[in-house]
Amino acid sequence: MIEILNATLLTRAKDTGALVADILHTLKSRSVIGTNLLDIDRWAKAMIVEAGALSCYVDYEPSFGRGPFGHYICTAVNDAVLHGRPYDYTLADGDLLTLDLAVSQGGVAADAAISFIVGDSEPPESVAMISATERALAAGIAAAGPGARVGDISHAIGTVLSEAGYPINTEFGGHGIGSTMHQDPHVSNTGRPGRGYKLRPGLLLALEPWVMADTAALVTDADGWTLRSATGCRTAHSEHTIAITGDGAEILTLPKHARP
Repeated sequence: MIEILNATLLTRAKDTGALVADILHTLKSRSVIGTNLLDIDRWAKAMIVEAGALSCYVDYEPSFGRGPFGHYICTAVNDAVLHGRPYDYTLADGDLLTLDLAVSQGGVAADAAISFIVGDSEPPESVAMISATERALAAGIAAAGPGARVGDISHAIGTVLSEAGYPINTEFGGHGIGSTMHQDPHVSNTGRPGRGYKLRPGLLLALEPWVMADTAALVTDADGWTLRSATGCRTAHSEHTIAITGDGAEILTLPKHARP
C-alpha cells in the first residue's frame, strides 16, 4: 500500500515527526555511562504516553520477528544495528548506541533513528561510520522530490556509502510511512537512478541508511529480533521521515533546535 496524504494529514505528520525527534534527542541526552537500556525503554514509554501518542513497536509482530516486539524503542549497541530489543545492559564509555523510534499520533506515524557514541571516547572508525550514514541520509533527501524516482534516492544513498568504503545490505532499507509504520515503496540503500516508483507530493518516506564496518551479512540474536553484524564489527544507522512537497522534500523528524 502507498498512501498520499492530504493537507490535514500532512499537518498531523509534522506534529508526529516533531514528537519523535524530541523524544529521541531527550533520550540521547540521558544515555550516559551507566544508563541501562531498559531505563531508556521506560523513559520512551513515559514520553509517548504523556504525549497521548501510540508506540508503533510494542505490539509490532511482522513475519521476520519472533512474537510482538514488546518494547517502545529499539536500542542497538555496537555490533547490533536494527530492531535492537532493549535488555539489561549498562552503557559503557565508547559504546556506539543507535536509538530507533516510531510513534503514531493523530492517525499518522513517523520514524527516525540516531547513532552516537556514549561518554567522552571518540573512536575514529565509529565517528567516520556515523558520519557516513548521516551524509548518505542527506544525499537521499536531496535526491527526493516530485517526479524523482525511488531509485534516485537509493542511488544517492548508495553512492555515499560505497565511496566511504562500506558494504551495503539490501535486505532492509527505507520505506513508505503513513497511517502505518511500514508501507510501500521499499527504498533500498543502493540502486539504479531513474527506476522505481515516481514520487508525488503528499508521500511520506522513512529513509534509513545503515552500515556495518566490514560486512553486509546479518545474524539474528536469540531474542528473535536484534540484528547484528555477522563479524561482530560495529554498525551505525541514521533515519528521518520526510514528506514529498511541491518543490522538494521536507524533513519531519528534526529536533526543536534544528527546525527552520
